[in-house]
Amino acid sequence: MSDEFLLVTENLSKRYGKNVLAVDNVNLHIKKGAIYGLIGRNGAGKTTIMKMISGMAIPTSGSYTYSGFNGTAEEALGRVGALIESPAIHPKMTAYDNLKIKCLAYGIGDKAYINEKLKLVGLENTGKKKAGKFSLGMKQRLGIAMALVGEPDFLLLDEPINGLDPQGIVELRELIARLNAEKGITILISSHILEELAKLATDYAIIDKGRIVEESTKEELKMKCRDKIVIKAADTSAIVPIIDSKGYTDYQVISNNTIYIFERLDEVAALNMEIAKAGILVDSINVESSDLEEYFLMVTGTAAGVQN
Repeated sequence: MSDEFLLVTENLSKRYGKNVLAVDNVNLHIKKGAIYGLIGRNGAGKTTIMKMISGMAIPTSGSYTYSGFNGTAEEALGRVGALIESPAIHPKMTAYDNLKIKCLAYGIGDKAYINEKLKLVGLENTGKKKAGKFSLGMKQRLGIAMALVGEPDFLLLDEPINGLDPQGIVELRELIARLNAEKGITILISSHILEELAKLATDYAIIDKGRIVEESTKEELKMKCRDKIVIKAADTSAIVPIIDSKGYTDYQVISNNTIYIFERLDEVAALNMEIAKAGILVDSINVESSDLEEYFLMVTGTAAGVQN
C-alpha cells in the first residue's frame, strides 16, 4: 500500500441474506489529506461502505487497509470518526453534556477539551439549550463534534448536508473545509447535493448498484465536465495531426478511441469536414456539455434525478 493513501479497499463486498448484494467488489483509494466525495443514489451502497470501513459492519468478503496508523486494525479504527445516518444525540441534554458522555467513553474528562470541540463547530454559546431544540444544522455540527472526540485522522460524513437550509449548508461546508485545511483531517463525505459536493471534494468515486463506476480527481472530473468537442473513432491517432494542423492546442487524447477538444466549439462542422477530406471515418463528432450531475447521470446510465 502506497504511503500516499490513507485508506485502500480491495474487492470490498457486503451481502445481506442470499439475494441482496449491497456492495460489490469495491476498490477505493483515498489519499491522505483528501476530501473524498462518494456520489450515489439511494441504495447505491454508500452508507454500507462507510459502516464497513468504520467497523460498524463486517464485510462479507474483501478487505480494507489503513496507512499511517500504529498498532492493530482495531486500534486503527480508533483513529476513525464517523457521523453515519443521524447523529446519536440525546435530545434532553445540552450540547456540552452530549459531548461529555462521548468524551468519558474515551477516558477524557477535561472540560477544556469539551469546550474546545464545541468552539470548533460553533456551538460554544448554546448554554443550557437542549439538543432537541437545535436546528438540523446545529445537530449535524454537534454530531461532527462528537465524531471528532479522540482526534481522528479520518472523518466519515454520511449525507451531512441533507435537509439543511441554505445557511446551514454554508456553515457546514465551511466547517468541513476548515477541519481538512487546519486540522489535516482526511474526510470521506457522501452527498446527493452534487453542486455542494463539487465545492468541497478533491477526489470522487461514483457508485451505482453497489459497484464503483469511476474514481476521479477533481481536476479529471472538471476536464470531463467542460464543454467540448468529442471525437470518437476506431483509431484517433491519425486525427491528431489534423487537429494540430488546424491550430488546436487545448485538446486531450482520452484513449485510442476518444479525443476531447476544449476550444473553438463552433467550428465542429468544419473540423469534421477536414477529417473526412483525409479519408478518416469517425464514429461520432459533436459538442457535449455537462455539469457534475449530468455527468453522474451519464455514467450511471440513468435519466432519473439524483437521490441520496
